[in-house]
Amino acid sequence: MKPIEKFLRSIINEAVDKAIIRAIRGQYTESLYGMIPSTKKVGISNLMEIAMRGNQGTPISRPLGTPVHLSPWEKLLFNPVHLFRFPTQENVGIRTSITIGHRAKRPMTLSIPIMIAAMSFGGALNKSTKIALAKAATAVGTASNTGEAILLEERKSAQLLIGQYNRGGWINTPDQYKQLDAIEIQLGQGAQGSAPQRTSAKNIGEDFREVYGLREGEDALIHSRLPGINTKDDFIRLVRRLRDETGVPVGLKIAATHHLEKELQIAIEAEVDFVTLDGAEGGTHGGSPTLQDDVGLPTLFAITRATEYFTRKKVIHDINLIATGGLVTPGQMLKAIALGADGVYIGSAALMALVSEQMVEVPIVPPTRLVVYTTEQTDQLDEDMAAMNLVRYLNACVLEMEQVAVTLGKTALTDITKSDLCTMDPFLAKASGIQLGYVALEHQGRFFDETKPFLQTYEEHLQ
Repeated sequence: MKPIEKFLRSIINEAVDKAIIRAIRGQYTESLYGMIPSTKKVGISNLMEIAMRGNQGTPISRPLGTPVHLSPWEKLLFNPVHLFRFPTQENVGIRTSITIGHRAKRPMTLSIPIMIAAMSFGGALNKSTKIALAKAATAVGTASNTGEAILLEERKSAQLLIGQYNRGGWINTPDQYKQLDAIEIQLGQGAQGSAPQRTSAKNIGEDFREVYGLREGEDALIHSRLPGINTKDDFIRLVRRLRDETGVPVGLKIAATHHLEKELQIAIEAEVDFVTLDGAEGGTHGGSPTLQDDVGLPTLFAITRATEYFTRKKVIHDINLIATGGLVTPGQMLKAIALGADGVYIGSAALMALVSEQMVEVPIVPPTRLVVYTTEQTDQLDEDMAAMNLVRYLNACVLEMEQVAVTLGKTALTDITKSDLCTMDPFLAKASGIQLGYVALEHQGRFFDETKPFLQTYEEHLQ
């Protein structure tokens, strides 16, 4: 083997030497090395998306949402306790349950504050994936969101199923929405705002057409507006009608936006049971990069603003807040709860957990191909294995959240609040009302007063 190894090394060494000499003797424009600074300037992802746009000439479809990290979750830290308040004893159970829709005739109680986000059959996921998500949710006592159409097999597998009264109209009839345990009026999502969406008929199979009630050759269209809802009064009447007809919690889902308080005021007037805020980091089955990267409000700030507004309007105990959009770790989920969310949705993280074991068995293909409706591997997901992977993931997440609760001296996840957090970022402290970890509690005001001139100078420099 040594002679072969020596021979290979000599060939590789000679090839590398020639490549380096050619690079340094030639002009930048003639050298392959010229692509390195260009790629660094543009970014690999942007370079590939430039090439895709140039090749296709239409908005490109990127799965799972933006790679941009907009919410600075890592700048928030929990504050453990030791003496002034004692940690929770290890033999004391931590309460993890939450109830959605306290004012509804049939509130929905979940064993854990983590739910499976809306990911529709056909438009996004295949049948095996939808069933696996429902089975896992049922096993841990939480809810799964069916999205824009009810799959019969999913309904049978889900003990608690949320569905979306949506802009495509596919759940918007009594025979459909009366099957649900909660109704979410979907007016937008974090990765796409309120932009319209279309699934071409060529990507719609017979099972897709049957579930959605589409004619052969008909595209599936999600409008920018909910049909028939053209004024805020129309929306208010819709909420009240759905509550009267079903008795289940009725909520609103919107893309988080800087117009947030104006939107929430209408939700308050409609007396919704919950509001789902989908931050700019929210995932999707395949939206355009511009909508994903450049539209919306980051999840962290959407939560803090919504909580502050609901508190100011004295409805904080009447309307549940559900946060979603880029939440992938137990720490992020628990921080969202501490900032005011009653519960969270996870989408991309749930899908990754589903395929975490089987993706090793299907090499050299992205794991999304096991779960997406339109791929060649769409029928290869092991439904039971996937469900068990997700169950284990959810259990692990909740156990880690319980560990934090113990070190905070709390006996329920819902008892964790903003006061259990601190931050090292003064701007984040001012924006969110979280204590600044640099200085003692009693010196917070003085610190900001003394540093105000420096902060103003810094802000002017940024401008």
